[in-house]
Amino acid sequence: MLKERHELVSGRIREILTDNPVPERYRDYFFNQADFLMRAEAIFQKAWQDGNAGSVTDDALSQRSMEECVADHEAMYAALRDHYDTSWLNPEVCEKHLGDAARVLGFLAAELRSGIACVFEGRLFEWTILLELFAEIYGCFLEDPADLQEAQQTIYWHFHDYTADFIETQVKNLVCPADNFFTDIIMHADLSDLTYLYRYGLPVGENELQTAAFLNQLSQEQIQAMADTYTEGYRIGFEVTGKDLSKKKTVSLHYCIGFERMMRAAIQDFRKIGLEPTIAREPSSSFGGIGAKRGAYSTSVNRQYDYDHREDRALYFDKAFLENRLTCLENAYTDHKEEALQHGGPAVLEVFGEEPFSPETKPSAIRFSEAQQKLSVYQMSRAGEITNRFIPGEERSFTIIAYPIPEIARDAGITRSEEEAGKRFEQIFAETVKINTLDYKTYQKIQQCIIDVLDTAQTVEIKGKNGNETDLTVSIRPLADPEKQTAFENCVADVNIPVGEVFTSPVLEGTNGLLHVSEVFLNGLQFRDLKMQFTDGFVTAYSCGNFEDPKEGEKYIHENVLMHHETLPMGEFAIGTNTTAYRMGRDYGIAHKLPILIAEKTGPHFAVGDTCYSHAEDTAVYNPDGKEIIARDNTVSLKRKENVQEAYFNCHTDITIPFEELGSITAVAKDGSRQDVIRDGMFVIPGTEELNLPLTASE
Repeated sequence: MLKERHELVSGRIREILTDNPVPERYRDYFFNQADFLMRAEAIFQKAWQDGNAGSVTDDALSQRSMEECVADHEAMYAALRDHYDTSWLNPEVCEKHLGDAARVLGFLAAELRSGIACVFEGRLFEWTILLELFAEIYGCFLEDPADLQEAQQTIYWHFHDYTADFIETQVKNLVCPADNFFTDIIMHADLSDLTYLYRYGLPVGENELQTAAFLNQLSQEQIQAMADTYTEGYRIGFEVTGKDLSKKKTVSLHYCIGFERMMRAAIQDFRKIGLEPTIAREPSSSFGGIGAKRGAYSTSVNRQYDYDHREDRALYFDKAFLENRLTCLENAYTDHKEEALQHGGPAVLEVFGEEPFSPETKPSAIRFSEAQQKLSVYQMSRAGEITNRFIPGEERSFTIIAYPIPEIARDAGITRSEEEAGKRFEQIFAETVKINTLDYKTYQKIQQCIIDVLDTAQTVEIKGKNGNETDLTVSIRPLADPEKQTAFENCVADVNIPVGEVFTSPVLEGTNGLLHVSEVFLNGLQFRDLKMQFTDGFVTAYSCGNFEDPKEGEKYIHENVLMHHETLPMGEFAIGTNTTAYRMGRDYGIAHKLPILIAEKTGPHFAVGDTCYSHAEDTAVYNPDGKEIIARDNTVSLKRKENVQEAYFNCHTDITIPFEELGSITAVAKDGSRQDVIRDGMFVIPGTEELNLPLTASE
């Protein structure tokens, strides 16, 4: 039946290429989309002629020459990479040529690109219903004027009716390891033949190709050391928090394609401790959120496209749809409750090195209404609550590590030969491996000296310099028993690699002032001259210099830092101690390209959103000296005891002040006595002198 549906709808779409009777203003649009779908259908037929999936490392798509791979890739991604300014994927193009139909048809063009994943994974059902969606929308435009209301309703009911199927796939990809498409590629593909990268159906650029080629040059010992750092961080995360890893059977892997040699060694490591990998694909549909880099992903082929379409689901997102989605999520977890309980959490490999991106805000792009923003916040809260019920936060852990990509060696405005860029990338990669494997015991001892001072503080004052206007007072949790308690975690390299920070959950009351950073890279976006005002721990005003219109800057922050919340609390105050990482960023001129994972270790930072102990506040955590870290809660997270929906924001964004913009960090005791932790960008507590060596060394 499904195969017949597929044959019927694909045949109907093929006819559009020769017989396209829609009104003239829509004709090029529908021809273009039909042409894309039939090119994708040809790839589908190449590997899945009987509609059934086979081995993804021994099929027709895996046997293609490099020339064939590139040709298929061009058919799928050239419009995004090379022709976006004139493509129907661009909301401005749709608005210019399609009039009132621009929103519906611009949405549809982007949604059809989610079919690439279906084609390469051989998901006949999802591919068929996407083709049917296109055919139904096409039918709404056969008459003039087009039936736009019917077209929008068709989109709404498509997502409403298939929500259970989409959610079931998401949950299974998270907690069920069997027959995983991505694990099969990692473990069985010939990684010396770079055509394997094109088997994913993800965008493949120079970053992916050069990363894979570079890793192929490393010895197995080097690869194993990278994998061991990653997997040991995960294992130790369970150990130091007193969680029972033996109860877990799966780990969710997230990685950028090109790193398969390392991931193959990591999977072998995880299997030795009883864990099977689960791997999903980065979302490409509005349903999962276009542009989110998680699961198996690649560097973006067009970040402006990702930004333009990140809220496309606003076209069908209402309360009825949301409630249905949450019901389906709970049902899916109920159906897989045993697998969910055995899931250990994510092991994440991030990449960094892309040029900072400051998007253009397009009025023609689909955006949430104010009511939808509130619904989105509600969805995150309820979905987090449901997930936490089936995969308890107090029983799971994670690890996260980052490596550079070749783009980091290609600076804007600086011309380097391929050989020079390659050597520079290798040097930065080696430096990153070094900072990921620094001796944690050295940092543990130094950081304890800092904590001993901070534990005497009632408040900590942070002030900027060199044009940085930061003037913040952070309130610290008082200790009832200083011999057995501490307010700060001595964070070394376990779940959060690399080593190097001490952090706390601030007391919100009494946390006041201005946080200012001249430039920072948050959630994949560049922010210039970012300012956030805090009153009793909550953000009360904010601005940035990205746009001429201050209102646009406020909207940019509201959407991409506050995540549509009206306000967020300061969930974390920390002092990064990894001055070696700071020096790497300075010496290579890549500080602006460092991911927050590393950047947060290179200076003081402040997170807005949930605390670092989100969903696990009731689990006792101890520093290496045996003291319990008692600052795990704030007045927001404590609301979980009455209403869990009011306790969490399901976001946590770190904002770091670089050392050259840092005037001082001063611990202020209850009696008013003061002790500097940092003065003029240098650590001044006895026992921390070693941290200053990378800061003072000549370039």
